[in-house]
Amino acid sequence: MFSHVTVGTRDLQRAGRFYDALLAPLGMIRRAITPDGGPAALCWVTAHAPLPRFYVYHPFNGEAATAGNGGMVAFLAPSKEAVSEAHAGGLAHGGTDEGGPGPRPHYGDGYFGAYLRDPDGNKVHIVHRGDLPH
Repeated sequence: MFSHVTVGTRDLQRAGRFYDALLAPLGMIRRAITPDGGPAALCWVTAHAPLPRFYVYHPFNGEAATAGNGGMVAFLAPSKEAVSEAHAGGLAHGGTDEGGPGPRPHYGDGYFGAYLRDPDGNKVHIVHRGDLPH
């Protein structure tokens, strides 16, 4: 469905530490970026597919990165344990809790998720969808 998702950052190294810790339990790895004249960026993909990609950039317009109200990026986790591990990793690397790991039955039977904000204030959701067939 998506080619890529991008969020902004004021500190690329700090964002890299946060997203490395958050995304590794979900099976995502950082990939090298070929400089293209745009702003400095980091990128993550799953090991088995080149797309979709998740990017963290310094904003193209050179202004300070800000988090959007109502915006959120949700990452799919392979298990409940991966949700918990990703949430803990994010918190350990500068994230703030917005809702700890646990069932969210109002979204579906078997829906298990956690919420946090990255160090720049971007809202992130990690979810295991036990309510959907695999």
